[in-house]
Amino acid sequence: MRLKVRYTGLRFTIMEHIHFIGIGGIGVSALARYHLSRGDTVSGSDLTPSEITADLARAGVFVIIGPHAKPNVPSGTTRVIYTAAIPPKNPERAAARARRIPAHSYAEAVGDITKKYKTVTISGSHGKTTTTALAALVLEEGYFDPTVIVGAKIKEFGNTNFRRGQGSHLVLEADEWNRSFLNYSPHIAVVTNIDAEHLDTYGDLAGVESAFKEYLGRVPADGAIIANRDDEPTRRVAKSFGKKVTWYSVKDAARDPVRAVLKISGEHNISNALAALTVGRVLGIREPDILRALSRFTGAWRRFEFKGLFNGAFLFSDYAHHPREIAATLSAARERFPLRRVVCVYQPHQHQRLQHLWDDFLGAFDLADRVVLLPVYDVAGRDTTKARQAVNSEKLVSALQERGKDAGYVANFAEAREHLRATVRPGDSVLLMGAGDIYDLTTDLSKNIV
Repeated sequence: MRLKVRYTGLRFTIMEHIHFIGIGGIGVSALARYHLSRGDTVSGSDLTPSEITADLARAGVFVIIGPHAKPNVPSGTTRVIYTAAIPPKNPERAAARARRIPAHSYAEAVGDITKKYKTVTISGSHGKTTTTALAALVLEEGYFDPTVIVGAKIKEFGNTNFRRGQGSHLVLEADEWNRSFLNYSPHIAVVTNIDAEHLDTYGDLAGVESAFKEYLGRVPADGAIIANRDDEPTRRVAKSFGKKVTWYSVKDAARDPVRAVLKISGEHNISNALAALTVGRVLGIREPDILRALSRFTGAWRRFEFKGLFNGAFLFSDYAHHPREIAATLSAARERFPLRRVVCVYQPHQHQRLQHLWDDFLGAFDLADRVVLLPVYDVAGRDTTKARQAVNSEKLVSALQERGKDAGYVANFAEAREHLRATVRPGDSVLLMGAGDIYDLTTDLSKNIV
């Protein structure tokens, strides 16, 4: 195995050839960009093409689209990194084992990187992406020149999910799914909130809280925990860490100056911005610089993102897939457009999530004038036959109708497109929500403006 070596001033850096399995994932793609920025050779595979894989190819990554196969792992590969959804039997992981190529999950690989920086991790059941972007901009404005890995494309980072900095700080979106964040070594750990989410991993809210407590226990004695005082589960978990915790709240005096400069809508985003402001304060960044950074942010990819006009209606894309996120985004839409009709087109994400949080879903759409549901998006390996038999979108529509909600069901994207073409009116706000492939419908509608 031949390794490339680069001389950088006073030290030599060994360059790698890293192959990513599932490179189209939002986190894995950011990690691929990190290694590309180091000068490593990067290749990757994914089952289907996307704008993320196309962007990576343009950036210099060798991307293979199609079924995973042993020959996809190029000759000269020194390391393989895979998404958590890739099973051990995957042929590319098998090829790595056969060729004795070290292989690591995304979370393990990122965990190693966090040890090389003073890492600021942004965790929480909701609001991680926006808070990560805001905190990164705060550090950038404060001349920390951070490296950033975030779970969405950010316009301020060249419309990518990665920023390469030269400073000693890494700002990282730290996901709790599959206990990923327990691989990280945070110096500053932010918790936006704790909710009954990823119950396929944790079982119940108590399981989620236990994992967050273990995660916060990884913060060193000279580090800091920044926690949302307004969220009861977060208070329960963080209070045991005593003086290490710096609290923030929408009741703080900083709320008004933050609201005055923030360009993104919603009370939840006031809270997210206060978390970022608190990061800046802990790092000693001047308040005017913090507020200037917050004012620069125009929103993340698929977070209440305006896509264009359809039938004269305003079309928005949003990643919300948990009841609390749906309600928060609909509230933001009401705040921004108080006199418009709000139409929510939602694709439930996982039967298990729909089953576990059924009662919460019933109230999540209260602020929508019209709800249109698509079939549940199944996630490979994360749903059960029992959950599929217990709940589906048709049953949710019936339950919403019993509550008096104007709700309907469409069987596929083609039906959704025709339904919207026939029913939306000029001036409506149409929000297409979900973490599955509903983004393809959003892209199709935005390309076919009528």
